[in-house]
Amino acid sequence: MPEVDITIGGRTFEVACQEGEQHFLQSAAKLLDDEARVLTSQIGRIPEARMLLMAGLMLADKSAGMEDRMRELESKLAEQTAELDTLKNAPAPAPVKVEVPVVPQSVKESLAEFSARAEALANAVEEKAAK
Repeated sequence: MPEVDITIGGRTFEVACQEGEQHFLQSAAKLLDDEARVLTSQIGRIPEARMLLMAGLMLADKSAGMEDRMRELESKLAEQTAELDTLKNAPAPAPVKVEVPVVPQSVKESLAEFSARAEALANAVEEKAAK
């Protein structure tokens, strides 16, 4: 069983762990050390047991806050997943009928006739203006 030296609050401890778990132990020790450093910077040197207890309690408080937040997010995710499933399973909306106005053929013919007359008048004006 490997032994790992960890430092918490400026004090070194020798801790045994399972093979391959050294990295996890060092990561956990760093979390505890970060909290212990906050304590020692605020309070100064305190007895080892008290420092470890306080640092552990601070970590537990953070962990409990994260667990509460995680439960809230899981609840919200469950609600949104249920809403998404409801929307996916809902029947498709009825198609919307769009009516496009149609110009009657007689109006088209009248417009074409007006256009032809206007062209003829424009040509006549241009010829008179050119003379």
